[in-house]
Amino acid sequence: MTMTMTNPEHESWSRVKGRLRAEVGDDIYSSWFARMDLEGLDEQTVRLSVPTRFLKSWIQSHYAERVLACWQAEQASVGRIELSVRSGVLRPLAPKPAPVQSVAAHHNGQAVRFNGDHRTVSSPLSSAHDALGGSPLDPRLTFETFVLGRSNTLAHAAAKQVASARRGEAVMFNPLYIHAGVGLGKTHLLQSITWAGNAAGEHKVLYLTAEKFMYGFVSALRSQTAIAFKEVLRGIDVLVIDDLQFLQGKNTQAEFCHTLNALIDAGRQVVIASDRPPSDLESLDDRVRSRLAGGLVVEMSTLGEELRIEILKARIEVAKLHHAGFDVPAPVLAYIARTVTHNGRDLEGALNRLLAHSKLTGQPVTLELAEREMRDLIRPQEPKRVKIEDIQRVVARQYNVSRADLLSSRRTANVVRPRQVAMYLAKTLTLRSLPEIGRRFGGRDHTTVLHAVRKIEGLVGNDTALAEEIEVLKRQLQD
Repeated sequence: MTMTMTNPEHESWSRVKGRLRAEVGDDIYSSWFARMDLEGLDEQTVRLSVPTRFLKSWIQSHYAERVLACWQAEQASVGRIELSVRSGVLRPLAPKPAPVQSVAAHHNGQAVRFNGDHRTVSSPLSSAHDALGGSPLDPRLTFETFVLGRSNTLAHAAAKQVASARRGEAVMFNPLYIHAGVGLGKTHLLQSITWAGNAAGEHKVLYLTAEKFMYGFVSALRSQTAIAFKEVLRGIDVLVIDDLQFLQGKNTQAEFCHTLNALIDAGRQVVIASDRPPSDLESLDDRVRSRLAGGLVVEMSTLGEELRIEILKARIEVAKLHHAGFDVPAPVLAYIARTVTHNGRDLEGALNRLLAHSKLTGQPVTLELAEREMRDLIRPQEPKRVKIEDIQRVVARQYNVSRADLLSSRRTANVVRPRQVAMYLAKTLTLRSLPEIGRRFGGRDHTTVLHAVRKIEGLVGNDTALAEEIEVLKRQLQD
């Protein structure tokens, strides 16, 4: 039952709405808050209402702290906000998904129960992205702070082209698929695209981790807002998905595939990052892998020593903005670049250790200090990651057959033995499962692969020439 409002309460509500509009901007305010009404107010609790359950869920999941903070600025004693769906004629749904997992939001030590994750608008450039429910953006990850080198030039150029494209221009490559190991700059490039695209105002750019995509889809199903969720995603101009290797679940993958197809067919841009190429994403449906492979697939390889030095120099310059006395001598810089080789995050961790030592002890950074502090960051050289395609190519060349022969159904002796050797190497040199190996060898059953592996294992023990051939192949693949 709606309470009768006094004039002071209406005046307070008007001031709160003014604060809210000023903070989030006219567009976001009109989308989410224009239809919110004040139902009741006492010393500690504010009761608000909206016309639809969908609108309620979206406001609760994304603007919990913001609404509470605006009320507390007006009336400091407010510690709780209750949001309900009022009865009456329902107006059109706002076109946004609605996460529904229950969490407690806190502001100034006071709790308010809301649903789903929540975030505030971080800057005018990311307000549209945040309003659409995107994953958080790091303001440091822009094109301006990305350090270029031989290993990432192509990926950077492709990302810049996507970010600078104008509305109505033909999409040059779609999807753009970037893959690399941990800490080599994938997320940096994807967030750079998002920042630059939103800053230009040409497109609606949405950055989502695969985990966030899964969470949004499952939440929309639970709250019966799946149609709105799909409409939002398919209305995006540039959809950016990070860490695709974590996308799980048959229904979620099916929805991702439908969204991917809908966006590409409509001429919208899709950008995806993963830790492996599409062909190695075993858990994904064949249709998704095929569509991903049909775009531009770019690998960002390991950081060369020259690039590591440039990354260190860039990080040092940033550190000096806040710690003017911080300095790393050239021999120390060269030592770190030469020994900390795994990825960019380890390089940053190394510098942070030196910075902490310098600030806390007041002592200069020396080579002896670096050698002591970097000890656990100097990792043994990891073996090269072998791909099934490389195995097929090297084996085919060794035995003078084609890769197509290895994938075919031919059963002649000059093809069967090389095929078995290739399957054996795939099982021993990669982490791929037997069914995945079978699929990559022309769609064979896993029992065929198991038979090939056991066959070669049995022969190697008795056939010295074959054993030497396989050792030669292994060295070629691992060098």
